[in-house]
Amino acid sequence: MSVATYTKSGTKATTAAKLDKAIFAVEIKNHELLKQAYVTYLANGRENLAVTKTRGLVSGGGKKPWKQKGTGRARFGSSRVPIWRGGGITFGPTGEENYSKKLNVKAKRTAIRQALTMAATDERVKVIESFTTLEGKTKDFAATLAKIEATGRTLVVVDNKDATKERAAQNLNDVKVVAAQNLNVFDIMNARSIVISNKALEAISSWLAVAPKAVAKETK
Repeated sequence: MSVATYTKSGTKATTAAKLDKAIFAVEIKNHELLKQAYVTYLANGRENLAVTKTRGLVSGGGKKPWKQKGTGRARFGSSRVPIWRGGGITFGPTGEENYSKKLNVKAKRTAIRQALTMAATDERVKVIESFTTLEGKTKDFAATLAKIEATGRTLVVVDNKDATKERAAQNLNDVKVVAAQNLNVFDIMNARSIVISNKALEAISSWLAVAPKAVAKETK
């Protein structure tokens, strides 16, 4: 499977890069797995900031509102009970909730292969020789992406995410740089353009390569 390929200067290369069919051209059998991987990514990045006060944490309410008997009204021991205005919250978030989800390694890699297949099918994947000449300059980074027509939300995949590449892209709102082994379904599916360096493509192939036994089982 061939894909548009560019040199490090942004010009189109004479030879097109070939994508591994076992990664970029798999049969998508389980759309539910893609959704599960997508939701898991969001859940694991969720910050647990919501906290409410129970009746024991709300200030005031130490004095009994009225005497127990003889008033004709319901008995209350505090004005901070949950059914009163200004009272505590019942069953509210405490800040100790765990919203994280788990997805086993095999399922995660399968979902990433399916997401990459969808991106390749939609012609959203581009391959570039390297990003080694950026020198941390945002202007050069943006110019290179413009030359290869990487528009909209762009995911740049490199073999090694260093401070230079990160600094070059940090002021570009629609551009995200990730290392090959940190690819996830969320970034792949939300990117309009996916730019992969040659070394990153090799890293993806070795990381997501299917074992021979697994391939044999799938073909039966």
